[in-house]
Amino acid sequence: MSADGQGGNHWFDDEAGPVVRPYAMTRGRTTSAAQHRLDLIAVVVTEPHADDPEADPTLSPEHVDIVELCRDVPQTVAELAAELDLPIGVVRVLVGDLVDSEFVHVNRPVPPAELPDESILRDVINGLRAL
Repeated sequence: MSADGQGGNHWFDDEAGPVVRPYAMTRGRTTSAAQHRLDLIAVVVTEPHADDPEADPTLSPEHVDIVELCRDVPQTVAELAAELDLPIGVVRVLVGDLVDSEFVHVNRPVPPAELPDESILRDVINGLRAL
């Protein structure tokens, strides 16, 4: 094969840099203990005591990036995946690791079934106005 990227020794162009497979980032795991709580709109918030995640040798650079991204502005799982250019499944596993090690916590969205019905709220407002 030729050196123009059509087969040869190069899988990607030279500007792509080193490639790390998603299963390497998650150590081959596809789920985490917190997996059931991490839907796309779950909001990830850095814990106040998570001062220096880089000092923890058990955290990967991606873990540190997640902690730093959520420090100032809480991010959804989908936003983190987009910002880090990682698959959702990888981000879920990484966030699950951070939840287990108490660097972040996750605020789950309120399920639609638990939201108050709009007609009930209107009735309450109309009842208050009638007083």
